[in-house]
Amino acid sequence: MSDLAKAIGFSKAYIYKFFESKQAIGEMICANCLHEIETEVIASVAAAPTPPEKLRRLFKSAVEASLRLFFEDRKLYEIASSAATQRWDSVTTYEERMQVLVRKVIQEGRLSGDFERKTPLDEATLSIYLVLRPYLHPLLLSYSFDYTEGAPGHLASLALRSLAP
Repeated sequence: MSDLAKAIGFSKAYIYKFFESKQAIGEMICANCLHEIETEVIASVAAAPTPPEKLRRLFKSAVEASLRLFFEDRKLYEIASSAATQRWDSVTTYEERMQVLVRKVIQEGRLSGDFERKTPLDEATLSIYLVLRPYLHPLLLSYSFDYTEGAPGHLASLALRSLAP
């Protein structure tokens, strides 16, 4: 807390006037960090011309943004790990929004004829999200660090094959 107060030029006591607890401060920091990742992923997906490319970019940009944010600052990593382990609201909200993004890409692919339509949308969405999830979760990501360079492409290709018409 002292580091945070010092970094933004306020006293610790002044910061606590605006938050109920140290966890509330952590939740706000976590929510902002996750929003930063989500914004980067959405921009990358939106720039892709086709649904298959959108899915590839979703995997790649989610992993890159998560790695950059979680591992460039040890304290942010600790907050993110704690948030993910304790299932803070900011984390569950982030996970829900990422699933919505996966769903939108699948729906767009189905409408364009790029993706199959047999599998129920909820099932396809959850399955692809679960493949991506280890690369969004800070603790799981730390165990998968050796695979972060090639995994997004391989996993996106696997997901795309499962969605092929």
